Amino acid sequence: MRSNLSRGRTSHTSHRRTATVALAGVAALIAAAVQSGAASAAPATPQAGKANPAHSAVRLTPSQRAELVRHAGSGTAATARGIGLGAQEKLVVKDVVKDGDGTLHTRYERTYAGLPVLGGDLVVTTAKSGKTMEVIRATGATLKVAGLTPAVPEAAARRQAVQRARALGADRPAADSVRKVIWAATGTPVLAYETVVGGLQDDGTPNRLHVITDAATGKKLYEYQGIETGVGNTQYSGQVSLTTTQSGSTYTLTDGARGGHKTYNLNHGSSGTGTLFSQSSDTWGNGSNSNAATAGADAHYGAALTWDYYKSTFGRTGIKNNGVGAYSRVHYGNAYVNAFWDDSCFCMTYGDGSGNGEKIDINGNGTPLRYMDKPSKDGASKDNWYSGIGGVDVHYSSGPANHFFYLLSEGSGAKVVNGVSYNSPTADGLPVTGIGRDKALQIWYRALSTKWTSTTNYAGARTGTLAAAGELYGTSSAEYKAVQDAWAGVGVGSRSGGGGGGGTSYESTTPVAVPDNGPAVTSDITVSGRTGNAPGNLQVSVDITHTWRGDLVIDLVGPSGTAYRLKNFSSSDSADNVNETYTVNASAEPANGTWKLRVQDQATYDTGTINGWKLTFP
Repeated sequence: MRSNLSRGRTSHTSHRRTATVALAGVAALIAAAVQSGAASAAPATPQAGKANPAHSAVRLTPSQRAELVRHAGSGTAATARGIGLGAQEKLVVKDVVKDGDGTLHTRYERTYAGLPVLGGDLVVTTAKSGKTMEVIRATGATLKVAGLTPAVPEAAARRQAVQRARALGADRPAADSVRKVIWAATGTPVLAYETVVGGLQDDGTPNRLHVITDAATGKKLYEYQGIETGVGNTQYSGQVSLTTTQSGSTYTLTDGARGGHKTYNLNHGSSGTGTLFSQSSDTWGNGSNSNAATAGADAHYGAALTWDYYKSTFGRTGIKNNGVGAYSRVHYGNAYVNAFWDDSCFCMTYGDGSGNGEKIDINGNGTPLRYMDKPSKDGASKDNWYSGIGGVDVHYSSGPANHFFYLLSEGSGAKVVNGVSYNSPTADGLPVTGIGRDKALQIWYRALSTKWTSTTNYAGARTGTLAAAGELYGTSSAEYKAVQDAWAGVGVGSRSGGGGGGGTSYESTTPVAVPDNGPAVTSDITVSGRTGNAPGNLQVSVDITHTWRGDLVIDLVGPSGTAYRLKNFSSSDSADNVNETYTVNASAEPANGTWKLRVQDQATYDTGTINGWKLTFP
């Protein structure tokens, strides 16, 4: 559900991961969410239609959150041992979410032999008693590498990354930094280099291209663009109230009520912080671009609204939830028609646009950049999930997630909201009844903050939101069923009650690494509550990331131990990934029991991951 949360990519493996990052990219900004205040006793069973306070995040002040983080940090060694990490692995606390019943959700990043592990993040859920209840990992692979001495020189990784940036159209690319890491986001963990390339992208946006290179083979493993952009012109908010700071006779755009957020004027530059907006009057701008402070006022006001929304809705104070504000920069470049977030400066930057403003009024005047009821109305976004969606730019492959949220909150079909007409279709042609925006956003936010990791894909997003809905409203609630139906409405998973979407489904979304030319690995699904044997047209849906998929042999193993061949080895099939649905005559198998997906790589040079798979009983 980074997510993304635009990412660079060349292979289909990278393409498939784009959809993952589209979801996890959002989580990268707000995944450490915790709410503030004192915990109180709450009923164990939620009331119909009301979120269970026991399973809702409590509101924590920045100091309370900091104390929880400090306490978790003092116990990382014990936690690492308790969840089975190796002797060379260490945990680094990133954030803690506390529920009303005292349950803690602690988000960690990982190191191995002192090196950062990319794709090694995890969330540990512990009861008030201290007992570990659940561990959600970005990777299920055992973290172990053959050695820590690279066979490929650093300079080679640096050259590869710069060449890749040039191929993407970068202007004056240069490697800003290179570091050794452990790459664990896909396949078997390996020693790698992470090179960050600076310069400018082809549209004038700053470049922050991250390229991951295998330190043993020199092969590019992954790449992504670290600058988060959104297409549009500068904002216009009309006459508004701003929180500023006065020192003597001078006012500055410094918001002391919101973590010290500051707004700077780049004055058409493209680097540095710029100059803090400062003047003798506390009236900023004149409502037009003829006054440089107008854009400063727009950005300052927008940042305040964002801070206030997350604080009032989730008890969150700032993007990192640490009470510290990011900063804003305006008048970037010359007629730059964009805006972007940059993690390296922890700041938001805005261009001036090429002529028109981007305000869209309540009557729908203006052209929206995105449509949530039917994302494809923008001409590029996708309405529903399909196996090839990973090959689509992240701005457009995130369409199914946007569509899901619309269906969950508003429901399907034709309706008028605030005077604007909408008509949202579904992938299976069946209706979805919405639960309202307030409930939908609480479910989504809880999944982001306590369930998702850096490798979460659409199947994992569904699993996380279902878990969040179950904790907040109960697994038999209308809210839980609405989550199932809304995901089915965008082509992910089955309907509540097994209707539509192709019958009753059982699925696993736990990643399993597929080693290079190694022993077979399995992923299990346990089926219960059915009678008789499995059907003669059992549907087996497989989602596997693997370069040169011809190396793979895939079997379904029934509860009796009988294997059913799904895919044979093929030395000529050089395509990436297996995203297929197979039909199996499993009528000789009992329906109930443990079913296994068995995967073996039978040739060298390529690895992969079972991202998930599903059994559907028509």
